Amino acid sequence: MKQNRKLLRSFLKHIPEALLFEIPPGFRNSIWWNLAHVISIQQILIYRFSGLSARIDEDWINTYTKGTLPSGIPEKEEIDFLQNCLVESALWAEEDYEKGIFKLYEEYTTSTKVTLRSVEDAINFNNYHEGLHLGVILSQIKVLGIRLS
Repeated sequence: MKQNRKLLRSFLKHIPEALLFEIPPGFRNSIWWNLAHVISIQQILIYRFSGLSARIDEDWINTYTKGTLPSGIPEKEEIDFLQNCLVESALWAEEDYEKGIFKLYEEYTTSTKVTLRSVEDAINFNNYHEGLHLGVILSQIKVLGIRLS
């Protein structure tokens, strides 16, 4: 998760801001939305289904959860938050796991028909989910003609 998040964070640094928010032809969401979405879903899968409060604001989670669409250009504070939170939230999950705070887990079946029964299942599925979104972002980069160096 940490390595994937470092790569995702690098997109924020290397992709022009205007292109982060553009929705390429054939897509429903922007690169920005995909980056913000992975944090939202991680908080739901790992924290909420463990009966714990999310470590980020509920408004963020609700704005970028499954089924949402981009709604305008984010404020600078949101951009800064995402920049800081992409790797930080992966570290929080690791630290909280090592502290043993995840005691319970509410069983949940994902839209891909994977049933999560433990926080370990959630962490593994979250990594798969983030990999899917990395693939989407890479496709969007290609369609938008973005050159990463």
